Amino acid sequence: MDIQSSPPVRYAARLGLFSGTMLVVGGIIGSGIFLSPSVVAQRVGSASLTVAAWGIGALVAIIGGFVYAELGARRPQAGGTYVYLREAFGTLPAFLYGWALFLIMATGAIAAVAMTGASYLAMLLGWAPEQARTIAIALIVILTLLNVLGVRLGATTGNVLTVLKLSAIAVLVVAALVMSPANTLPVATVVATPLVPPQGLTATVVAMGAALVPVLFSFGGWQQTNAVAEELRDPARTLPRALILGVLIVAATYLLVNLAYLRALGVEGLAASSAPAADTMFVYLGPAGHTLITCGIVASTVGFLGMVILMSARVYQAMAADGLFFRSMAALHPTTQTPVVALVAQGAVALVLLLSGTYGQLLDYVVFADWIFFGSTAAALFVLRRRDAHGRDAHAAVAPVPHTPGHPVTTLLFIAAAVYVVIGSVLSNPGNAARGAALLGLGVPVYWYWNARRGAGRTRGAP
Repeated sequence: MDIQSSPPVRYAARLGLFSGTMLVVGGIIGSGIFLSPSVVAQRVGSASLTVAAWGIGALVAIIGGFVYAELGARRPQAGGTYVYLREAFGTLPAFLYGWALFLIMATGAIAAVAMTGASYLAMLLGWAPEQARTIAIALIVILTLLNVLGVRLGATTGNVLTVLKLSAIAVLVVAALVMSPANTLPVATVVATPLVPPQGLTATVVAMGAALVPVLFSFGGWQQTNAVAEELRDPARTLPRALILGVLIVAATYLLVNLAYLRALGVEGLAASSAPAADTMFVYLGPAGHTLITCGIVASTVGFLGMVILMSARVYQAMAADGLFFRSMAALHPTTQTPVVALVAQGAVALVLLLSGTYGQLLDYVVFADWIFFGSTAAALFVLRRRDAHGRDAHAAVAPVPHTPGHPVTTLLFIAAAVYVVIGSVLSNPGNAARGAALLGLGVPVYWYWNARRGAGRTRGAP
């Protein structure tokens, strides 16, 4: 009797446009919008320049959304950025992206965001700050388990949390833009110091450049949705729409939130505030508003955490399927159709970083690498367009592909923004950048090892 091997388990296309859009929104809005506006106001010193900085960031994010939308339509495969870098530039840069993601960028972010959310949750519940780490561990374990049980369950959890945080932000915006102030902040809460706006074109350009670094980092995250392309229904159409809708929602949200902060606190109060969202809500709604926005921040950070866990694991699965990572990570569970081993391994590394307390330092080392990969991925669009125009690759999309408006000019502007952020990060802390580059460099011999194993496997499998 012939025994035939069962067909390989594939991802299940269970997510529609709403879930895809919420993945984009949830993958961008974490804790940045609750913290970064103060830094931006400090660096530009005026309300108009503060709004302008966030407007420029929104424009860059929208261009990035269009670029990734076209890439996602051209290569609607699980793995997202890893796939685009591999198809355009080869397996080494693609591996280095996955290596950085697994070693620090995703796992470190999981640990850091879990601690942030846990700290706010402990405060909300009236628990001791020392209990935050235990809460963070529980968050990582529970959200990893939810994603192991199925993409729909993981995405639904993220959808609910994203809707909750958007609702809390909506209350903040409406209160600040419609209501009259009802409370005055204690003097000790916001000690405003006079700001000096930049004088002259050169000084303004320099100040705006410095402000754009935290702005663009706050807008980062839309690219992760591309990693779940195979789990979207009709990904060549759904993914681009989700990306554009999601980025537009975030852009509008960020601009409205900053207008709310400025109306409530003024530019000097915003620059001096360590918790502008909480201070704004207190001004209009008192202690109840403070509690409400704290709940919103918890929902925001936990939702972001769940999205990072869901989407990043698909990158390791794609690497493993190429033979460039542990083979067990390539497997999808036959029932849940999720990359269980990749999810569990990611959670384990995140827990190690959390318990060791090194996640913050490691993230500082490689924070510039995010935008190296953003810029490189945008550059991949030039390669894939040319390749598809001269004879499609095997994995190229068959359906019509949406084109990035204004390409190549807009794509080059996005690449220039990425280069600027990288240079700004390096100049602001050369030591961290050097350590980050060394950590990335460690991935090269690891790549050689896995590539040699892959080559040896192919040789053994040859007839």
